[in-house]
Amino acid sequence: MAERRAAWAACLGLCGVALALLAVVLLRAYVLRPPPGPRLWERGAALGFQLSARDRQELKEALRGAIKIQTVSFSPEDQNTTALAEFGNYIKKVFPAVFSTKFIQHEIIGEYSHLFTVQGSDPQLMPYMLLAHMDVVPASQEGWHVPPFSAKELDGFIYGRGTLDNKNSAIGILQALEFLLRRDYRPRRSFYIGIGHDEEVYGHKGAMKIAALLKARKVKLSFLLDEGSVILDGFMEGIKKPVAVIAITEKGSITANFSVEKDQGHSSAPLKETSIGILAAALSRLEQNPMPNLFGHGPEIMMLEHLASEFRFPLNLIMTNLWLFSPILSRIFEQKPSTNALVRTTTAITMFNAGIKSNVIPPSAKATVNFRIHPSQKVEEVLEIVRNTIADDRVKIHLLEAFDPLPISPWDNHAFGVQIFRRTLLDVFPDVSSIAPGICIGNTDSRHFTNLTDAIYRFNPLVFKPDDLPRVHGLNERISTEGYEKQVEFLYQLIQNSDINKLPEPHANSHEL
Repeated sequence: MAERRAAWAACLGLCGVALALLAVVLLRAYVLRPPPGPRLWERGAALGFQLSARDRQELKEALRGAIKIQTVSFSPEDQNTTALAEFGNYIKKVFPAVFSTKFIQHEIIGEYSHLFTVQGSDPQLMPYMLLAHMDVVPASQEGWHVPPFSAKELDGFIYGRGTLDNKNSAIGILQALEFLLRRDYRPRRSFYIGIGHDEEVYGHKGAMKIAALLKARKVKLSFLLDEGSVILDGFMEGIKKPVAVIAITEKGSITANFSVEKDQGHSSAPLKETSIGILAAALSRLEQNPMPNLFGHGPEIMMLEHLASEFRFPLNLIMTNLWLFSPILSRIFEQKPSTNALVRTTTAITMFNAGIKSNVIPPSAKATVNFRIHPSQKVEEVLEIVRNTIADDRVKIHLLEAFDPLPISPWDNHAFGVQIFRRTLLDVFPDVSSIAPGICIGNTDSRHFTNLTDAIYRFNPLVFKPDDLPRVHGLNERISTEGYEKQVEFLYQLIQNSDINKLPEPHANSHEL
């Protein structure tokens, strides 16, 4: 009898715990307040973005002309410098107001990069910077619907290498400024425009030199906006409307050569292991043993917390209770390459070279591996894991470039840049339901500017569908003419929104983003 009463008591106790747990889950899901909405302010006589048919044609043709210039970067020592110089001449021709306005200074940095200083009317306001790059990765004809540098327009899309990464930003920034200048606009707040020429090959000759020059001039920035994340539409199960993700950090990177040296010989009397076999086995171990899952240790958790209230039932219960469901979500995120990149340091074997003849034992084998480092790890920690995983002293590792993840930029109600982005998104993309901080899984030129500001943000104001992501550095890169026009409008409004002297207090009834 006593045993039955004890069992009943234990059962009731468990039920009580379960009910209490359920109550906490429901409370957090339905009482949790969304992030603060954008600050609202009166901009006075703001210039609207009304375009004539001629303006729209000009806007489109300016981008198409830039895409046709083959500013390809193969390596730091192998760039199409003729095309880079041609790009400089092209923007002078297409944006005459930018190059002729007295309060805009233009400088060429590192032979091919461009720095514009737009002098505002109020020197007391701290300036900001808009960053982009003109160079692109290689693209061959194979697999493309149209030639990759034809800039051909099909079904409302402009196809070509650089339409998404990143001539759309380089040309879009200058186009927005050109339109404003034609309307006799003079900004109150000064700002800089940087257009690098070697972002795809580390940015040492372009963006790094621009940053060094500004540092020498003792420039400090209120914020910097570069390429990076986008407006996601249809990426997240359970969210109907598009959401804007603005990267507040970017992953670190290691690019390293792995090599094995062995004696050369005749294939008729091979050794037990060749250089190819040893290196292939080592690289296979790297692929079969991925870096640890670090979900919850970086900004990815912030992104989900900001978007939690946007999810439909039952996902809203999970997203608002990450303290309970994180282990499940971490495993789900591992399943897709795009989300797996958010939760761990990734490993990509990108090049493999070996062999000189079919009947010769190769004297060496070499491979290049690229690691993108999760924000919670450092270079040395990743290298230690790599060495322990390979566990073979015959495999030599030579670092080509390595840097830690970038610092996390401010994301709060007092971050000037964040509030400007919120306001501008509300102006231009009213269908966007929420804005959230995130991680840029690639690397950008913005990493060279950490001495000028702690407020670095990476965001391309474009709506991406799931099938758009593989186009970046991939086949059939394209941008819709409507989407590009929206990008230019965003930049046009952002420049005006940034002129505010001081952010007002948040409005209690403001539209939530």
